[in-house]
Amino acid sequence: MKLVWTVVLILAPFSARSLPAQARSDGHWVATWATAELLVRAPAPAPAAAQAAPPANPPRPIPVGAGGFHDQTVRMMLRASIGGPRLRIRLENAFVSAPVEIGAAHIALRAKDSAIVEGSDRALAFDGKPGCTLQPGMVLLSDPVELPVNPLADLAVSLYFPGDTGAPTNHATALHDTYVKEGNLTAAADMADAAITHAYYWLAALEVDAPAAAGAIVAFGDSITDGARSTNETNHTWPALLAARLAAKKETSHIAVANEGIGGNRVLHDGAGASALARLDRDVFSQAGVKWLMVLEGINDIGHTANTPGEVLTADDLIAAHRQIIEQAHAHGIQVIGCTLTPYGGAGYSREPGEAVREALNNWIRTGGAYDAVVDFEAAVRDPQDPKRIRPEFDPGDHLHPNDAGYQAMADAIDPAIFTRKAKR
Repeated sequence: MKLVWTVVLILAPFSARSLPAQARSDGHWVATWATAELLVRAPAPAPAAAQAAPPANPPRPIPVGAGGFHDQTVRMMLRASIGGPRLRIRLENAFVSAPVEIGAAHIALRAKDSAIVEGSDRALAFDGKPGCTLQPGMVLLSDPVELPVNPLADLAVSLYFPGDTGAPTNHATALHDTYVKEGNLTAAADMADAAITHAYYWLAALEVDAPAAAGAIVAFGDSITDGARSTNETNHTWPALLAARLAAKKETSHIAVANEGIGGNRVLHDGAGASALARLDRDVFSQAGVKWLMVLEGINDIGHTANTPGEVLTADDLIAAHRQIIEQAHAHGIQVIGCTLTPYGGAGYSREPGEAVREALNNWIRTGGAYDAVVDFEAAVRDPQDPKRIRPEFDPGDHLHPNDAGYQAMADAIDPAIFTRKAKR
């Protein structure tokens, strides 16, 4: 088993914008943005015999970033949920067996495309140094910098990799453009003519110094939480839309939302990322200021059995796993909100036995009393004429993921009072 070490650095002065050393351990840090990490692997080279023969079809190019970086700057875009006067980033080398050197790191307010707002650029330090080395399994926090951030602000984080990184720890569904260009351009006003990809690399969270009452919701799930089929650069995942709803009301404007969804993720088995049970510590319990956990996961466990001979899954299996998530979260003082699984009739892995498991799990979520609160996402998006399917106006065509309108309906189905009422446990 790989041990994941969390290193919190004792911070020292770095620049004119750095904070006094005696003030660095102060503050109430909250994850205003986060993403779940996994490993992307570059395609293996073809055998020599296959290389000698002309391919029947042109080989697919390796996606930008799949093989890693060398003497390149990666500028990643994200949206904060709550604001604060100072901030820091969290980096993870979660799934790579080699160290990764970061030569420089900057953060700034985003203007448009790859451009940053003039005067907002801040160099980030790590224990007073302009770069750091992420050893295998390591988590590092940058030193805090003063940069006032408003709720729902767009930011740019730029990392420079001077040497070969190898295949990166990443998140493959950024839903924002990421810019990659040769050289150290971390302080550049823009990155014109850069290559564009749609992933986050080694960047796991943005934390802000927030009022004592502030806290974070972790949205924990699969591609429907990750935001698959939502429109790029529009912040139309249901967690992002929830963040906008909370920011609009004074009584909930102190509540952040961190999206820890992974497309293809399962509760009981690794696959697209570590299983939900295996990643609780890293993706939920270690998030700064987490007070609530929203769980929307299980449809890939159900669907996987349709295409995997010999794999058996019962509703009791999933219910037991959900109980584990609830019990472990409660042990950390976190309230847990259960979210019913949305319909998937007509999807590629939809089968009647799986539908029975989904309905049984949803019934338990609604009536079992194990969750501190329930959000009925199924009711928000199902077709009244055919409840096993998503409403046609919410279906982008794959009969599984909602479109932008469907994600809006999901966000609108969440009662903000869940996050203001007193915990019952």
